[in-house]
Amino acid sequence: MPVPFEALIPFGLVTVMFGVVGTGFNALKRLQNDGKPPRYHIDRFEEYLLERDERLTGSKRGQRVDPVAPSGFATSSVWQTEVVG
Repeated sequence: MPVPFEALIPFGLVTVMFGVVGTGFNALKRLQNDGKPPRYHIDRFEEYLLERDERLTGSKRGQRVDPVAPSGFATSSVWQTEVVG
């Protein structure tokens, strides 16, 4: 007759593996977001702000303290120009 605590070893292994994968996934998501938690339910206005922040700082989650935009910001428009002619 099998001993009931023999089932605890596979249960412990599965629990540890889920913990390792979950922690790794969380660390990977935070690494991609500059150490900040991921954003959920982003509307169009927030997407525009993310694009603006990316053009200003080079990172979607980065923000600047100084109110003056860099000189290259004036020519890095989101709108693509079309070559005529």
